[in-house]
Amino acid sequence: MKFKAEIDVMPLDALLDPQGKAVSNSMKNIGLPEITGVRVGRHIRLFVEAASKDEAGEKVDAACKKLLSNQIMESYVFDLQEA
Repeated sequence: MKFKAEIDVMPLDALLDPQGKAVSNSMKNIGLPEITGVRVGRHIRLFVEAASKDEAGEKVDAACKKLLSNQIMESYVFDLQEA
């Protein structure tokens, strides 16, 4: 079976996010001062072949841990659907 994973990787809340800070500060300049606390991360979509949804989830989790995120500085969540 083929599954589609939608993965969001974000900087940990305890760490500085310079890109998010720059975007947050720029909100005032475009007339949106009520928007604050911006955090910028990455969205990744991938497809995985697996016998079951559980197996696909294990493979996606391994990919996130080993390659797609830096667990010291980032967290990740993913949603898995049959493709």
